[in-house]
Amino acid sequence: MRLNRTGTAPDSGGGAGGGGADLGFRQDHLGAIGHAAHELHGRLAKDGHHARTDTTDAATCLSHNGFRTGPALATVQETWASQLGTLLDACAHISNHLDYSAAAHAKDDEDIRTAIAVSRISEYFT
Repeated sequence: MRLNRTGTAPDSGGGAGGGGADLGFRQDHLGAIGHAAHELHGRLAKDGHHARTDTTDAATCLSHNGFRTGPALATVQETWASQLGTLLDACAHISNHLDYSAAAHAKDDEDIRTAIAVSRISEYFT
């Protein structure tokens, strides 16, 4: 979304109306950001667990052999998994919300176009 800047400088494009738009957005921008979030989610879901098995095995082995780094490594793995889950949720939320926003704006635009077209029909019924 884009808010017009304040001051006397003319609007540099985008948005609706003759330069006096209060709020505008570009659906292609929303789509690109949503797509990037979706791709990031997919890559994180695949690559974020890459070292999980080796890290867990190392933590277990170190713990069984009396090294204090074993439990610490297990804590690192648990923290990583938690933070990765939070990041995956955030990427999914961003992607889903932008998809919803783009669809809602498209529906609103169509409703407005329909309302304007219907209101002009009454001009012909005199």
